[in-house]
This record gives sequence, structure tokens and C-alpha cells, in this order.
Amino acid sequence: MKATHFAHSCVLLETGGARLLLDPGIWSTGFEDLRDLDAVLITHRHPDHFDLDRLAALLAANQHAELVVGPGTDAEVAEAGLAARTVAPGDALEVAGVAVTVVGGEHASIHPEVEVPPNVGFVVGHGAFYHPGDSLVVPEQAIDVLGLPTGAPWLKLSEAVEFFRAVAPRVAVPIHERTLSAAGIGVTHQRFHDLAPKGATVNVLPKGETVDLG
Repeated sequence: MKATHFAHSCVLLETGGARLLLDPGIWSTGFEDLRDLDAVLITHRHPDHFDLDRLAALLAANQHAELVVGPGTDAEVAEAGLAARTVAPGDALEVAGVAVTVVGGEHASIHPEVEVPPNVGFVVGHGAFYHPGDSLVVPEQAIDVLGLPTGAPWLKLSEAVEFFRAVAPRVAVPIHERTLSAAGIGVTHQRFHDLAPKGATVNVLPKGETVDLG
């Protein structure tokens, strides 16, 4: 499996002959020029995961790509005139020939007075990659590569480390970093290295560079 990180939560996966783009949001760049996409998957409607304007243009340039969204995002894409498959936690489907399991359903709490939308996570390829969106839900499946949230208004470092340990992947790919300064990102990545579960490694993907994760 190959992965390309376009900053923050946007990741391109190339696996099983399919090209899947997850969570192209306003803090991610470089995905706009992608072609030959098979599907775009959106975990939830927060703009750092879901940039509707650039998404519409991307889909216009990739007309055979399927758009897959969770509850709470479907109304917005329908209003914009975009066709989408709406999925819910527990769904098991095939997207561009690759198995995808939908997990979670709830966004992590930011503050009791801050309303949050539904959030689904996507387990791709029977556990080959897990993108949790804005949640710390531990899936039932064994996970090979984890998209590990680095910084967020809803996240403490201790929570991210315990999530990393609970999922216990072979490799963690840090994502969701744009709420932190460059110094803060570096400190957090080092903590991930230092506190990783036994046998796991941390692979910080250079922005826009495709990396073979095995």
C-alpha cells in the first residue's frame, strides 16, 4: 500500500489497484490536481476534513470517482448537487474493489457547549489502513497502518498515545497536525516515537510525497 499525505487529515491511499482519497479539507493542499481517483471518502463535515468547493471541482475532474460520506455530510453534498453514497457505522462495503468498514459514529468532544457533527471512521482493506476522522474509536479489526491524530481542540497528547497503544498498529502515520505550531508538531511526533506500543513504528510522511508503507 502506498500513501500520500496532503497535510492535516487528507490522505491518498493506493491499494489493491484503487486510488482512494480521504478527507480533503481546507487545510490540505495538493490534492486538487489528482486524477484517476476511484473514490473520495469523507469522515465528517467539519471544513478541515471537507472543503465542498474544491471537492466539487475535484469530482468534476474525476467523474467516475464515487463520493462516500457519513451522516451529517449527506445533506450538504446533496444540496450542492453532488451524488454520494451515505454510509453508517457498522456498514461493510466495497469501494473501487477495496473492502471498507465504517466504524465509530461520534465526534470526540470539544467542549460540552460545542455541538459536533456525526463522525465515521474508515477501515480500508480489511485493516490495511484506518482513518478515524475526529474520533478515538478503536476498531474491532487488527490495524496495520493507523492515521494517528496529532493535535486538535478535542485531543490531549496522553489521549493520542493511549489511542495509538490501544490500536497497536504496525505503523502510525501522524495526521491532523495543522492546529499545532511547527515546534509543537515536532514535540508531539517525538513523543509518539518515544511512547509507541511495542513493535510499532512512526512514519512521518513528507507532505505530498508518496511513500510505500508495505
